[in-house]
Parts: sequence; structure tokens; C-alpha cells
Amino acid sequence: MLAVLRRQVHPPSPLAGRLAGQSLLFALGEGAFLTGSAVFFTQIVGLSAAQVGLGLTIAGIASFLAALPMGRAVDRFGPRRMWAVSAIGQAGMFCVWPFIDGFAGYVAMAVTMEVIGSLGGAAHGAYTIDVLPAGERVASRAYMYSALNLGFTLGSVAGGVALAFQSNDVLQALPWFTAAVFAVNAVAITRLPKASHDERTPEERAAKVPGPGPLRNVGWLVTTFLVGVFWTNQVLLHLVIPLWLVEETDAPHVLLAFLFGTNTVMCIFLPMAAARGIKDLSTALRAVRVSTVFFVVSCIITLVTHDTVGWVTIALVWVGHVTVTGAELYLSAASWTFEAELMDPRRRGAYQGAAEFSSTLGKVWAPALYTFLALSWGAGGWLVIAGIVVVATIAVHPAVGVARRWLEQQVPADVLADARASAPAAEEVVEAGPPAALVGDDPSTLT
Repeated sequence: MLAVLRRQVHPPSPLAGRLAGQSLLFALGEGAFLTGSAVFFTQIVGLSAAQVGLGLTIAGIASFLAALPMGRAVDRFGPRRMWAVSAIGQAGMFCVWPFIDGFAGYVAMAVTMEVIGSLGGAAHGAYTIDVLPAGERVASRAYMYSALNLGFTLGSVAGGVALAFQSNDVLQALPWFTAAVFAVNAVAITRLPKASHDERTPEERAAKVPGPGPLRNVGWLVTTFLVGVFWTNQVLLHLVIPLWLVEETDAPHVLLAFLFGTNTVMCIFLPMAAARGIKDLSTALRAVRVSTVFFVVSCIITLVTHDTVGWVTIALVWVGHVTVTGAELYLSAASWTFEAELMDPRRRGAYQGAAEFSSTLGKVWAPALYTFLALSWGAGGWLVIAGIVVVATIAVHPAVGVARRWLEQQVPADVLADARASAPAAEEVVEAGPPAALVGDDPSTLT
């Protein structure tokens, strides 16, 4: 047990520790603002709840449309540079929030921040794959994911403390706090080692990479679309199970706090354990199958709670939440391997942008459909939800094969070798990472 805990505390390498520091900083600032954002937008900016939702929808569409050009910008100017630009840009935008006092300004801010965030997400993903040795990527990303969740937890505490004062003056300090954290993050990013794509000369950056881009790689687009489908486990976690608990069970509403607390603790301490042994595409596909088993079990357990009472309901709802968190953990590890091995190493930014584009299509429909199926169809709806993910799991196996064969046909073998994970090294890193720095890195999903 002590050995397991030590593995969670010590990063796989000093570089992974520094990267985890960026994740922690990002999540600390983002988590603090998100916790108080609903009150900030309604009480400080003066918006209605409907206006807040509409603005976020418009911003989400803007982020979706910006994904491809932002990814190309990362390839053109280098991932570390674009990651730092995004971080300082977000810091600057948070400084503007206290001066916004209407819907038009709110929408303009939300759209701008989502576009800047889209740049950061593509840059961060491209940088981490570029700079980490192949055999350390999965273990390092798992460690970073733990730091990310720890950062969000600390940020939520900071936001909660601000809300506890019930003072608009204190609430107005939240954007400034987040801006300061993001500025520190931006400086720390500039001190990270350059990735290979950051070392290129202006002439090399301007030169067109030969061969077709990610939008021609049908296997990659289908794979990332299906990964988006798998990530609908978050819709169960944050929306459907809580609504089911409130509407269809006799469980006390306070149980929701314990459910989210359990998820947070698991996502801080278990990512590296879930990532053990995932070192190539075959083991990543195995992790997807494990994730799907957890997803299906969660659906079955949760549907049963409609007819249970008392402590039985409480226990089953909790187990259903634990199993869907298991689906999240194993899917995370698998998706990091897909990113590392199914991208053209010369176009990682563009591939990140294409992945954001297609994976959004794979999950944007889920909140409405899953809520309807579960709350209107009951047990049958839960089985349909489970069936959707089972079908996606079956489909992802040939999609990954198509994506890999396409790369082997279009990308020179010596270039493609950089994208292959090293099995022995990956095992070594996960088994015993050398003691190193403190936690630290960036956003696992976005920066």
C-alpha cells in the first residue's frame, strides 16, 4: 500500500513533475473561478441564467470552429510558444471580467476565452507528446491528470471560501486571483524545455509538410469521434446520475456531495494505477474494453436503484458512480496512447485540432439524449445508453487499425518511429518512477 502511495506522489520523471505543476496551476485558477462563476455572472455582470447558458453555447460553437486553425497555428509557431501565449492571453482576459457589465460584453469575452483556450489545448497536447520520451508518455500523462484533479479540488475550495463571505467585493477578486495564477503558469511554461517543434528555424516552420493532413485520415477522425462517444461517461457522471438520483430514487440529495467527492479522490490517486501496462495500441484497446465494462456495469447498477429503498439505494448509487469513474480512468489512459501513436509527428497541432473537432461531434448530443433515455424510458433507456458505448467499442478496433495503416502509408518510417511507445520503458516508468520534484503540470484536457 505504501509503495502504491509513493508512486502517486513521485512523478515518473523530473520533467513529468514540472509538467504536472502546470496542470496544478491551470486547474487551481480555473477551478476557483468556475466555482463562483454562476454567482459572478448573475450578481456582478447582471445576467440572467438563460443569458449565461446562451453565452456558453455560443462560446462552445466558437471553440469548435476554432479547433482546426488553432491546431495549425501550433504547428506553425511551435507548441511551447503557443501554450505560453494562450496562458498569458487567458490571464489578460480574466483581468477584463470585472469590467464586463452586459450580455454583449459577456458573449465577446466568452468567445474570445474559448478560442484562446482552444489554442492552449492543442498546444499543450502537442507539447507533451513532443517533449516526453515515448516510453514515459502514458505514465507521465497519468501523473499530470492526478495533479489536474488535485488543482481543481484546491481551486474549488478557494472559490467556496470566496462564496462563503457572501460579498460582491470578495467575489470580484476571483478573476484577479485566476489571472495571477495563469500569469505564473505562463512564466513557468516559458521555462520548460523546448520541444523538437519549438527548435525549428523560421524557414523550417514556414515549409509545408509533405503529404495529406489529418482531415484526410479517416481512421483518425473516426477514432477520435468514438473517443468522444466514450467520454459521454462524463455526462453520466455529472448530469444523468445526479438527475436520476433526484428524480427517480429515494436517496437523500446530500449524497451528491459524497458522489463527487469520491470521484475527485479516485481521479487524484488512481490514474497511474489505471495506466499500468498500457504501452501500445493493443493494450490501449484493452483499456477501452475495460472502460466499457465499467460503463455498462454502472448503467445496470443505476437502473436497479429505481426499485430499491433506503441504504440499498444509497449503496448502489454510490457503486454506480464509482464504476463510471473507473470508466473515466481507463479511458484516459487509452486516449493518451491513441494521441501518441496515431498522430503524424510532424503535424501534432493539426491532429489535436482535428481531434477536438471530431470528438466534440462524438459527445455534443449526449446530454439531451442520455437524459431523455434515462428519465423517460427508465430501465430500457439505461440499456440503450450502455448499448451505444458497446457499439462504439466494437467500432473503435477497426478504426484504430485504419488510422495506423494510413500513417504507415503516408508518413516516412523514420518519422513515424517517434510516435511508437517503447514497451519496456513504459513498464519501467510505471513500476518505479524516480523520486523527483513536486506535483506540477498542465491541463489534461485543455490548458
